[in-house]
Amino acid sequence: MFVQIAVGSGLLLVNITLAAMAAMALEVIFGRLHQWFLREPHRPKLVLLVMGASVWVLGVITVGSWIWALAYDALHVFPTMEESLYFSLVAFTTLGLGDSVPAPEWRLLAGMEAANGFLNFGLMTALLIEALRQIRVDQVAQRRKTP
Repeated sequence: MFVQIAVGSGLLLVNITLAAMAAMALEVIFGRLHQWFLREPHRPKLVLLVMGASVWVLGVITVGSWIWALAYDALHVFPTMEESLYFSLVAFTTLGLGDSVPAPEWRLLAGMEAANGFLNFGLMTALLIEALRQIRVDQVAQRRKTP
């Protein structure tokens, strides 16, 4: 049990660190593009913002799932890499189908991965909403300033 908790905690820390770095990188990108977002036309730029941030979020979630899958494969929790990745996607997204389950000596990792996925989805959703909110607020303020 303690080995599972140690392995899971390490994987959680790696994923949280990567998600935080991705969030900071996205903030830097938005900061550099901020003035461009404020210029007319606004709507096409908002569409690009949503598309870009969504692809970024999907990338972070994909990397997170792969990290867990690679760990499952290295630990020989599942017979194939494909099954490791499948289980990881099911656990990370908290779908939890139950058609593929880890061996009893590794099953605590499933809950830890689900918590990791839940945390990542929450963080990335908050990041996306905050980016949209900030850009939109500044666009409206910019529009009010111009006669």
